[in-house]
Amino acid sequence: MITNQFSDMAKTIDHTLLKAETTKEEVKKLCEEARAYEFASVCINPVWVAYAGEQLEGTKVKVCTVIGFPLGATTTEVKAFETKNAIQNGATEVDMVINIGALKAGDDETVLKDIQAVTAAARGKALTKVIIETSLLTDEEKERACTLAVQAGAHYVKTSTGFSTGGATVEDVQLMRKTVGPDIGVKASGGVRSQEDAAGMIKAGATRIGASSGVKIVQGLKGESDY
Repeated sequence: MITNQFSDMAKTIDHTLLKAETTKEEVKKLCEEARAYEFASVCINPVWVAYAGEQLEGTKVKVCTVIGFPLGATTTEVKAFETKNAIQNGATEVDMVINIGALKAGDDETVLKDIQAVTAAARGKALTKVIIETSLLTDEEKERACTLAVQAGAHYVKTSTGFSTGGATVEDVQLMRKTVGPDIGVKASGGVRSQEDAAGMIKAGATRIGASSGVKIVQGLKGESDY
């Protein structure tokens, strides 16, 4: 069981397993670890949502899943349906990927409507986090993405999928926190492998940490990969 010294950090961690080759036994282990260490949630692909919900029944650990993952390139209608379906299966948190190409093209209206479709589908049923994929964006684009997420009614902005060209950085978390203000969550995800990494992100303004190395983080060890 986790010691009191690191319990606060554990409660910020979305214990994550999003690899394509994930097996049922691995999801079961993920859920067992999340129960033991009292992580905020398990973050798994939509196909595992119902099973994770069964494994975590009666606990405070949330079931989080991903929408339009990892490219953000599915249509708005598909993202909305995927959100509704995930919630029907038991998800209480959804992390959606924005339309990155539209953002980079300056088409903020399309980006906004895309996020709004997900927040509307989840309203009153699930917490929404918006993945902006910082490694592909300029600082100006990061600021616009965060502003659009807030405008669309999201609960969190999130740095990364962990499947692109880079993960979270302290500088990005600071920029995102400055942009969204104090009332919106910021999730640092991708590349957070150690207690030191996690503490740095929290100090910079993160209120959630997405990591597959959650157990090693709270044990003071270093994970080999972020997902």
